[in-house]
Amino acid sequence: MATHTSEQLTEVLEPESFDPRLAVDIFTVMARARAIEDAVQIHIRDHGFAGFWHPGKGQEGAVAGAVAAMRDDDYLFYQGRGATWPLAKGMAMGPIIGDLLGKVTGSTGGKGAGVPHWADPALGIMGEGATLGSVYPVAAGAALSAQMRGTGQVALADFGDGTAARGTFHETLLEASRWKLPLVYFCENNGISVTTPFESVSPTRTIAERATAYGIPGVRVDGHDAVAVYHATKAAIDRARDGQGPSLIEAVVTRVGGHWEGDAQKYRPEDFLSTYRDPLDIMRSRLDAALADQIVAAARAEVAEALADAEAAPLPDPSVILKDVFA
Repeated sequence: MATHTSEQLTEVLEPESFDPRLAVDIFTVMARARAIEDAVQIHIRDHGFAGFWHPGKGQEGAVAGAVAAMRDDDYLFYQGRGATWPLAKGMAMGPIIGDLLGKVTGSTGGKGAGVPHWADPALGIMGEGATLGSVYPVAAGAALSAQMRGTGQVALADFGDGTAARGTFHETLLEASRWKLPLVYFCENNGISVTTPFESVSPTRTIAERATAYGIPGVRVDGHDAVAVYHATKAAIDRARDGQGPSLIEAVVTRVGGHWEGDAQKYRPEDFLSTYRDPLDIMRSRLDAALADQIVAAARAEVAEALADAEAAPLPDPSVILKDVFA
Protein backbone atom coordinates (compact mmCIF):
# COMPACT_ATOMS: atom_id res chain seq x y z
CA MET A 1 0.00 0.00 0.00
CA ALA A 2 1.27 3.43 -0.87
CA THR A 3 2.60 5.65 1.88
CA HIS A 4 1.81 9.33 2.18
CA THR A 5 4.10 12.16 3.12
CA SER A 6 3.18 14.83 5.64
CA GLU A 7 2.93 17.37 2.83
CA GLN A 8 0.46 15.21 0.91
CA LEU A 9 -1.61 14.58 3.97
CA THR A 10 -2.02 18.22 4.92
CA GLU A 11 -2.68 19.52 1.42
CA VAL A 12 -5.94 21.43 1.09
CA LEU A 13 -7.75 20.26 -2.03
CA GLU A 14 -8.85 22.82 -4.58
CA PRO A 15 -12.30 22.40 -6.16
CA GLU A 16 -12.45 21.19 -9.74
CA SER A 17 -15.15 21.67 -12.36
CA PHE A 18 -18.54 21.02 -10.84
CA ASP A 19 -22.02 20.05 -12.04
CA PRO A 20 -24.18 23.19 -11.61
CA ARG A 21 -27.23 21.07 -10.77
CA LEU A 22 -25.37 19.45 -7.90
CA ALA A 23 -24.26 22.90 -6.76
CA VAL A 24 -27.92 23.91 -6.47
CA ASP A 25 -28.72 20.76 -4.50
CA ILE A 26 -25.86 21.32 -2.07
CA PHE A 27 -26.70 24.99 -1.55
CA THR A 28 -30.32 24.05 -0.92
CA VAL A 29 -29.29 21.66 1.84
CA MET A 30 -27.04 24.31 3.37
CA ALA A 31 -29.75 26.99 3.20
CA ARG A 32 -32.27 24.70 4.89
CA ALA A 33 -29.76 23.80 7.59
CA ARG A 34 -28.93 27.47 8.22
CA ALA A 35 -32.64 28.29 8.40
CA ILE A 36 -33.00 25.68 11.15
CA GLU A 37 -30.02 27.19 12.99
CA ASP A 38 -31.57 30.66 12.95
CA ALA A 39 -35.06 29.46 13.88
CA VAL A 40 -33.90 27.27 16.76
CA GLN A 41 -31.78 30.09 18.18
CA ILE A 42 -34.85 32.35 18.26
CA HIS A 43 -37.06 29.58 19.63
CA ILE A 44 -34.69 28.92 22.53
CA ARG A 45 -34.47 32.63 23.29
CA ASP A 46 -38.24 33.04 23.34
CA HIS A 47 -39.47 29.71 24.67
CA GLY A 48 -36.60 27.82 26.25
CA PHE A 49 -35.71 24.29 25.29
CA ALA A 50 -36.16 20.77 26.68
CA GLY A 51 -32.65 19.64 25.75
CA PHE A 52 -29.31 20.94 24.52
CA TRP A 53 -28.86 22.44 21.06
CA HIS A 54 -25.31 22.17 19.77
CA PRO A 55 -25.12 24.76 16.97
CA GLY A 56 -23.70 23.77 13.62
CA LYS A 57 -23.58 27.22 12.06
CA GLY A 58 -20.40 27.53 9.99
CA GLN A 59 -20.05 23.78 9.41
CA GLU A 60 -22.88 23.28 6.91
CA GLY A 61 -20.64 23.22 3.84
CA ALA A 62 -18.46 20.36 5.02
CA VAL A 63 -21.46 18.17 5.78
CA ALA A 64 -23.47 18.98 2.65
CA GLY A 65 -20.45 18.41 0.44
CA ALA A 66 -19.63 15.09 2.07
CA VAL A 67 -23.14 13.64 1.86
CA ALA A 68 -23.48 14.74 -1.78
CA ALA A 69 -20.74 12.22 -2.57
CA MET A 70 -22.62 9.36 -0.88
CA ARG A 71 -24.96 6.86 -2.47
CA ASP A 72 -28.55 6.74 -1.20
CA ASP A 73 -27.99 3.36 0.43
CA ASP A 74 -24.63 4.22 2.00
CA TYR A 75 -24.55 4.20 5.79
CA LEU A 76 -24.27 7.48 7.69
CA PHE A 77 -23.16 7.55 11.31
CA TYR A 78 -23.01 11.16 12.41
CA GLN A 79 -21.92 12.80 15.65
CA GLY A 80 -21.94 16.34 14.36
CA ARG A 81 -23.61 19.65 15.06
CA GLY A 82 -26.73 21.25 13.70
CA ALA A 83 -29.15 19.45 11.38
CA THR A 84 -27.22 19.29 8.10
CA TRP A 85 -26.46 15.55 8.26
CA PRO A 86 -30.07 14.28 8.26
CA LEU A 87 -31.19 16.99 5.84
CA ALA A 88 -28.46 16.13 3.36
CA LYS A 89 -29.24 12.41 3.58
CA GLY A 90 -32.88 13.01 2.75
CA MET A 91 -34.82 13.32 6.00
CA ALA A 92 -37.85 15.60 5.79
CA MET A 93 -38.04 18.83 7.76
CA GLY A 94 -41.02 17.67 9.84
CA PRO A 95 -39.31 14.71 11.56
CA ILE A 96 -36.18 16.77 12.15
CA ILE A 97 -37.96 19.66 13.87
CA GLY A 98 -40.30 17.25 15.64
CA ASP A 99 -37.33 15.52 17.23
CA LEU A 100 -35.79 18.82 18.28
CA LEU A 101 -38.92 19.65 20.24
CA GLY A 102 -39.36 16.09 21.51
CA LYS A 103 -42.73 15.62 19.78
CA VAL A 104 -44.39 12.49 18.39
CA THR A 105 -43.80 13.78 14.86
CA GLY A 106 -40.04 13.35 15.25
CA SER A 107 -38.11 10.56 13.57
CA THR A 108 -37.68 8.89 16.96
CA GLY A 109 -41.32 9.41 17.94
CA GLY A 110 -40.50 11.85 20.71
CA LYS A 111 -37.34 10.40 22.21
CA GLY A 112 -35.13 13.21 20.95
CA ALA A 113 -34.56 16.70 22.26
CA GLY A 114 -31.74 19.14 21.63
CA VAL A 115 -29.54 17.38 19.09
CA PRO A 116 -31.33 14.02 19.06
CA HIS A 117 -30.46 10.70 17.60
CA TRP A 118 -32.17 11.31 14.27
CA ALA A 119 -32.53 7.93 12.62
CA ASP A 120 -34.08 6.45 9.50
CA PRO A 121 -32.38 3.25 8.29
CA ALA A 122 -34.32 3.45 5.02
CA LEU A 123 -32.34 6.61 4.26
CA GLY A 124 -29.09 5.17 5.58
CA ILE A 125 -29.29 7.46 8.64
CA MET A 126 -28.26 5.12 11.42
CA GLY A 127 -28.42 7.59 14.31
CA GLU A 128 -25.88 8.83 16.83
CA GLY A 129 -24.05 6.80 19.41
CA ALA A 130 -24.93 7.63 23.00
CA THR A 131 -21.28 8.43 23.73
CA LEU A 132 -18.82 10.30 21.55
CA GLY A 133 -16.42 7.73 20.16
CA SER A 134 -18.99 4.97 19.72
CA VAL A 135 -19.38 6.03 16.09
CA TYR A 136 -16.16 4.30 15.02
CA PRO A 137 -16.84 0.62 15.85
CA VAL A 138 -20.53 0.86 14.94
CA ALA A 139 -19.75 2.34 11.51
CA ALA A 140 -17.04 -0.27 10.99
CA GLY A 141 -19.57 -2.97 11.82
CA ALA A 142 -21.87 -1.66 9.10
CA ALA A 143 -18.93 -1.55 6.69
CA LEU A 144 -18.03 -5.14 7.56
CA SER A 145 -21.63 -6.18 6.95
CA ALA A 146 -21.61 -4.50 3.53
CA GLN A 147 -18.31 -6.18 2.68
CA MET A 148 -19.58 -9.62 3.68
CA ARG A 149 -22.84 -9.18 1.77
CA GLY A 150 -21.11 -7.72 -1.28
CA THR A 151 -23.53 -4.79 -1.56
CA GLY A 152 -21.01 -2.12 -2.51
CA GLN A 153 -22.24 0.10 0.31
CA VAL A 154 -19.86 2.41 2.17
CA ALA A 155 -20.14 3.58 5.79
CA LEU A 156 -19.17 7.13 6.75
CA ALA A 157 -18.23 7.85 10.36
CA ASP A 158 -18.45 11.54 11.26
CA PHE A 159 -16.68 12.90 14.33
CA GLY A 160 -15.08 16.00 15.80
CA ASP A 161 -11.49 16.79 16.63
CA GLY A 162 -12.05 16.11 20.32
CA THR A 163 -13.47 12.65 19.65
CA ALA A 164 -10.34 11.79 17.67
CA ALA A 165 -8.64 11.38 21.06
CA ARG A 166 -10.79 8.37 21.95
CA GLY A 167 -9.24 4.92 21.95
CA THR A 168 -11.97 3.66 19.64
CA PHE A 169 -10.61 5.92 16.90
CA HIS A 170 -7.36 3.94 16.82
CA GLU A 171 -8.69 0.49 17.68
CA THR A 172 -11.29 0.55 14.93
CA LEU A 173 -9.02 2.06 12.29
CA LEU A 174 -6.37 -0.60 12.94
CA GLU A 175 -8.74 -3.43 12.10
CA ALA A 176 -10.64 -1.55 9.38
CA SER A 177 -7.39 -0.83 7.55
CA ARG A 178 -6.17 -4.41 7.83
CA TRP A 179 -9.51 -5.80 6.60
CA LYS A 180 -9.89 -3.10 3.92
CA LEU A 181 -13.37 -2.24 5.10
CA PRO A 182 -15.45 0.20 2.99
CA LEU A 183 -15.26 2.90 5.65
CA VAL A 184 -14.62 6.65 5.53
CA TYR A 185 -13.51 8.53 8.64
CA PHE A 186 -14.79 12.10 8.32
CA CYS A 187 -13.55 14.62 10.89
CA GLU A 188 -15.12 18.06 11.28
CA ASN A 189 -12.19 19.82 12.91
CA ASN A 190 -13.44 23.15 14.26
CA GLY A 191 -10.31 23.51 16.36
CA ILE A 192 -11.94 23.41 19.77
CA SER A 193 -13.20 20.50 21.83
CA VAL A 194 -15.96 22.02 23.98
CA THR A 195 -13.65 24.70 25.43
CA THR A 196 -10.19 23.22 24.77
CA PRO A 197 -8.12 24.26 21.72
CA PHE A 198 -7.00 21.38 19.50
CA GLU A 199 -3.36 22.41 19.52
CA SER A 200 -3.16 22.25 23.31
CA VAL A 201 -4.02 18.54 23.44
CA SER A 202 -2.88 17.05 20.14
CA PRO A 203 0.69 15.85 19.58
CA THR A 204 0.12 16.13 15.81
CA ARG A 205 -0.50 19.33 13.91
CA THR A 206 -3.36 17.73 12.00
CA ILE A 207 -5.66 14.76 12.33
CA ALA A 208 -5.18 13.75 8.69
CA GLU A 209 -1.52 12.88 9.23
CA ARG A 210 -2.52 10.15 11.69
CA ALA A 211 -3.60 8.09 8.69
CA THR A 212 0.04 7.20 7.99
CA ALA A 213 0.10 4.93 11.06
CA TYR A 214 -2.53 2.72 9.43
CA GLY A 215 -1.25 2.76 5.85
CA ILE A 216 -4.26 4.60 4.45
CA PRO A 217 -4.77 7.93 2.67
CA GLY A 218 -5.39 11.01 4.78
CA VAL A 219 -6.30 14.42 3.42
CA ARG A 220 -6.97 17.82 4.94
CA VAL A 221 -9.56 19.88 3.11
CA ASP A 222 -11.10 23.34 3.38
CA GLY A 223 -14.36 22.53 5.12
CA HIS A 224 -15.83 25.95 4.31
CA ASP A 225 -15.88 25.01 0.62
CA ALA A 226 -18.54 22.36 0.01
CA VAL A 227 -17.22 21.63 -3.47
CA ALA A 228 -13.71 20.89 -2.20
CA VAL A 229 -15.19 18.59 0.45
CA TYR A 230 -17.32 16.84 -2.17
CA HIS A 231 -14.27 15.98 -4.28
CA ALA A 232 -12.26 14.76 -1.29
CA THR A 233 -15.12 12.61 -0.02
CA LYS A 234 -15.98 11.21 -3.44
CA ALA A 235 -12.39 10.07 -3.90
CA ALA A 236 -12.46 8.34 -0.50
CA ILE A 237 -15.84 6.70 -1.15
CA ASP A 238 -14.83 5.53 -4.63
CA ARG A 239 -11.69 4.01 -3.15
CA ALA A 240 -13.67 2.25 -0.40
CA ARG A 241 -16.28 0.96 -2.84
CA ASP A 242 -13.49 -0.39 -5.03
CA GLY A 243 -12.28 -2.59 -2.18
CA GLN A 244 -9.20 -0.56 -1.29
CA GLY A 245 -10.22 0.15 2.29
CA PRO A 246 -10.67 3.19 4.54
CA SER A 247 -9.58 6.80 4.16
CA LEU A 248 -9.37 9.65 6.66
CA ILE A 249 -10.68 13.11 5.77
CA GLU A 250 -10.14 16.16 7.95
CA ALA A 251 -12.45 19.03 7.01
CA VAL A 252 -11.23 22.25 8.64
CA VAL A 253 -14.30 24.21 9.70
CA THR A 254 -15.36 27.05 12.01
CA ARG A 255 -17.71 26.63 14.93
CA VAL A 256 -19.41 30.01 14.86
CA GLY A 257 -21.48 29.45 17.99
CA GLY A 258 -20.63 28.05 21.37
CA HIS A 259 -20.50 24.41 22.33
CA TRP A 260 -24.20 24.72 23.16
CA GLU A 261 -26.76 27.46 22.64
CA GLY A 262 -26.24 29.89 25.51
CA ASP A 263 -22.54 29.17 25.91
CA ALA A 264 -20.90 32.49 26.91
CA GLN A 265 -17.67 31.45 25.14
CA LYS A 266 -15.43 33.29 27.59
CA TYR A 267 -12.65 30.93 26.57
CA ARG A 268 -12.45 32.54 23.10
CA PRO A 269 -10.88 35.84 22.02
CA GLU A 270 -13.32 38.50 20.87
CA ASP A 271 -11.89 38.55 17.35
CA PHE A 272 -12.01 34.78 16.75
CA LEU A 273 -14.29 35.26 13.71
CA SER A 274 -12.11 37.92 12.08
CA THR A 275 -10.97 35.52 9.33
CA TYR A 276 -14.18 33.47 9.13
CA ARG A 277 -15.50 32.62 5.66
CA ASP A 278 -19.18 31.71 5.59
CA PRO A 279 -19.69 28.44 3.66
CA LEU A 280 -23.06 29.66 2.38
CA ASP A 281 -21.46 32.74 0.86
CA ILE A 282 -18.82 30.59 -0.83
CA MET A 283 -21.42 28.26 -2.30
CA ARG A 284 -23.76 31.11 -3.21
CA SER A 285 -21.01 32.61 -5.39
CA ARG A 286 -21.34 29.57 -7.68
CA LEU A 287 -25.07 30.16 -8.25
CA ASP A 288 -27.23 32.74 -9.95
CA ALA A 289 -27.95 35.39 -7.31
CA ALA A 290 -31.72 35.44 -7.88
CA LEU A 291 -31.92 31.66 -7.66
CA ALA A 292 -29.91 31.64 -4.44
CA ASP A 293 -32.26 34.22 -2.91
CA GLN A 294 -35.27 32.08 -3.86
CA ILE A 295 -33.70 29.01 -2.25
CA VAL A 296 -32.99 30.87 0.99
CA ALA A 297 -36.51 32.32 1.16
CA ALA A 298 -38.08 28.92 0.51
CA ALA A 299 -35.92 27.34 3.20
CA ARG A 300 -36.97 29.91 5.79
CA ALA A 301 -40.64 29.44 4.95
CA GLU A 302 -40.31 25.66 5.14
CA VAL A 303 -38.66 25.82 8.57
CA ALA A 304 -41.29 28.24 9.91
CA GLU A 305 -44.07 25.89 8.81
CA ALA A 306 -42.35 22.81 10.25
CA LEU A 307 -41.69 24.60 13.53
CA ALA A 308 -45.33 25.63 13.83
CA ASP A 309 -46.44 22.06 13.12
CA ALA A 310 -44.04 20.69 15.73
CA GLU A 311 -45.17 23.18 18.35
CA ALA A 312 -48.78 22.08 17.78
CA ALA A 313 -47.95 18.36 17.86
CA PRO A 314 -48.44 16.37 21.10
CA LEU A 315 -45.71 15.18 23.40
CA PRO A 316 -45.20 11.41 23.47
CA ASP A 317 -46.54 9.04 26.06
CA PRO A 318 -43.72 7.95 28.41
CA SER A 319 -44.12 4.40 27.08
CA VAL A 320 -42.29 5.52 23.90
CA ILE A 321 -39.04 4.88 25.77
CA LEU A 322 -39.75 1.14 25.55
CA LYS A 323 -40.24 1.12 21.79
CA ASP A 324 -37.48 0.03 19.38
CA VAL A 325 -35.65 -1.72 22.21
CA PHE A 326 -34.36 -5.19 21.45
CA ALA A 327 -33.68 -7.93 23.99
